[in-house]
Amino acid sequence: MVSELEKLSKNELIQLLQIQEKKASEIELLEQEKQNLEQEILYLKLQIEKFKRLAFGQKRERFEGNPAQILLPFQMPAAVQQQLEKQTAEKIRTARKKPENSAHAGRQPLPEHLPVEEIEIHPEGDLSGMVCIGKEVTEELEYKPASYFIRRYIRYKYAPKDKDSEGVQIGVLPSRPIEKGIAGPGLLASILVDKYQDHMPLYRQGQRFKRENIPIAASTIEGWARQGLNLLDILYEHLLTRTRSKGYLQADESTIKVQDRDKKGSCHLGYYWVYHCPLDGTVLFDYQPGRSARAAGHVLAGFQGYLQTDGYSAYDKIGASVGVTHLNCWAHARREFDRALNNDRDRAEIGLAFIQTLYQTEAAAREKKLSPEGRKTLRLDKSLPTLNAFVKWMTGELKSGKVLPKSAIGKAMSYSLNRWDELTAYLHDGTLEIDNNLIENAIRPLALGRKNYLFAGSHEAAKRAAAVYSFFAMCRKEGVNPFEWLRYVLENIGDTKMTQLHTLYPGYFKELGKM
Repeated sequence: MVSELEKLSKNELIQLLQIQEKKASEIELLEQEKQNLEQEILYLKLQIEKFKRLAFGQKRERFEGNPAQILLPFQMPAAVQQQLEKQTAEKIRTARKKPENSAHAGRQPLPEHLPVEEIEIHPEGDLSGMVCIGKEVTEELEYKPASYFIRRYIRYKYAPKDKDSEGVQIGVLPSRPIEKGIAGPGLLASILVDKYQDHMPLYRQGQRFKRENIPIAASTIEGWARQGLNLLDILYEHLLTRTRSKGYLQADESTIKVQDRDKKGSCHLGYYWVYHCPLDGTVLFDYQPGRSARAAGHVLAGFQGYLQTDGYSAYDKIGASVGVTHLNCWAHARREFDRALNNDRDRAEIGLAFIQTLYQTEAAAREKKLSPEGRKTLRLDKSLPTLNAFVKWMTGELKSGKVLPKSAIGKAMSYSLNRWDELTAYLHDGTLEIDNNLIENAIRPLALGRKNYLFAGSHEAAKRAAAVYSFFAMCRKEGVNPFEWLRYVLENIGDTKMTQLHTLYPGYFKELGKM
């Protein structure tokens, strides 16, 4: 029996396929419209709930006893930890090696006028049955603050007294930052601290070598700095992965001028995106050429937890993601009322008085050294009523018509009302901060650097500097000497296990009492 399709002509078959494709396309469009409507309905429901909170205040139950709320501290998943160890293993093995394509003509002799510190290294174990047959000498140019010196490692060789036996032993050379290089860890640390902490360009450091009658080529100093940064980059990549898995981050960004080959005669305006974790004090600088949400996604893509930012719109999309609780900063809200003092002093001072009451509660919690649970309880007892009274006052003033929406005081009120959920979200957990001041303190030294070096030489240079800025910001927070910390890292990173790299962070260094 002939099927119905076989009876159709070629043109009729083509028309039938076109009809089916059209129907499939219409179904796909309807499905997309359905999803859009569902998202719009969800958004409108959230807006209705938000307006209810603005009109009637917020209840204590919203901030306590929510089983879906993320608990802090947030631990890194085991799978992420294993991946971090695997990615770092190869870097730690290769970073200390001298580049194979190096065109260096050969090692330059070290100056004879410098003092020499000799370190004798004998093989470990029982040497009573062996006789010393010689030694190998390895020299490196080392540095102490305000002085240069030569550290000379003298490794003794031992051979069995019985000439028929085999097996020569020699003392093991300690781990060195640059394999077969003359720059010691203290010298490398000095170069990087002078450049990135004290903002002294490398060519000025070269002049300092000349004053000490130490002939070091500018290209050599640049190579040392680059190899030191390569080692530090191992720790930075470790920090980057750990930062992505944090459950609470504060984020902000700051500009940096960068020389761009495609923009002759002008500089590109790049950005350091800075992330601070108040739970452990870690700071991450991440250089990106732009300021879009995509740039923030380099660190925050897939982030889950509490994200605290200013009112910049790029964070809003990430803050609206599933599993993210977006917090805003009360310090930024307070600045809006400060700006309105010249416009409407009476209302601005009332707004500032409300915010000051919130900060008095935070000060009381610090003075009493309350636990996170105790701080949350105090906030719900003291700050929540203040917040409800504050929002009622602002909505009443705007509805009265006495406050022009485009005036400075109107903008200050709108700024807080538009971000009310984000501004009050710090009540969810006692470990959350009321503002972003901690991360702004971490960024502040960057402004000093901009005044000294004016711009970064390239996008790659700006990326490399991010590692140094990250750890030096942590040193500043912990009260750690960056030179002592960096020298310790360069001395020990080659012998540190992947699972223990975090023990090289400035906070752990402080606990070791090596400052």
